[in-house]
Amino acid sequence: MFAFRDVREGDVEGQPALDIAFTDRHAPAGELDLSLAGPVRGDATADDVLALLAREFTPEAPDALPIGMRQVHGAQVCVVDETDGAEIVADGVVTRRTGVTLLVRVADCVPVLLAATDHSVIAAVHAGRPGLVAGVVPAAIATMRDLGAGDLQAWVGPHVCGSCYEVPEQMREEVSAEVPEAFAVTSWGTPAVDIGAGVRAQLRAAGVSVDEIRRCTLEDDDLWSHRREGSSAGRLGGLIRISP
Repeated sequence: MFAFRDVREGDVEGQPALDIAFTDRHAPAGELDLSLAGPVRGDATADDVLALLAREFTPEAPDALPIGMRQVHGAQVCVVDETDGAEIVADGVVTRRTGVTLLVRVADCVPVLLAATDHSVIAAVHAGRPGLVAGVVPAAIATMRDLGAGDLQAWVGPHVCGSCYEVPEQMREEVSAEVPEAFAVTSWGTPAVDIGAGVRAQLRAAGVSVDEIRRCTLEDDDLWSHRREGSSAGRLGGLIRISP
């Protein structure tokens, strides 16, 4: 179910904890696919899968479904609270509300979870190649700081690595002109883009400390990969909430 799961306790008395997770493709029975389009696996709908995810991620609040996004490879960031029920058209969601789970879906793109170090503000961000160039991660950071966040911590989840993400030479030049750290070469010597390196550079340029789950979606069969599986690929998830 979870490729990574962690609970970060507050540093001072009274400070809330953070729940953080990245999923893999394995469910208690069958496969876990967080795609928006349903039915997804077997007879399960997308809502069924969200309900399963809620029971596993927040068993004390199984009816509190995660708030996700209809991701469009842009730089739109939305602030949400517990009253939001529908999927939001954006590539980043931010909240200050406790008990609200934020969800980002990926199948090669970079899932980024962010939190203020005092756990007052959190975010979930979808950073693909277009979003990297558009600056969705800096936009999410700016939104969090507008809401009062000071120092920030980021968790970068599984994504396709620079040694595997082959692209045309012109595309590599266009991306690296905006984000030089994304320039890469595949392990077989062809042009590539390292989205993860670009995201990490943007985070560090904004003064954000970074933890990374170093697993490549294309290389790891336990993870979904659109590059490997095409239109049949499911979606992984990154989840974060401020514990009530």
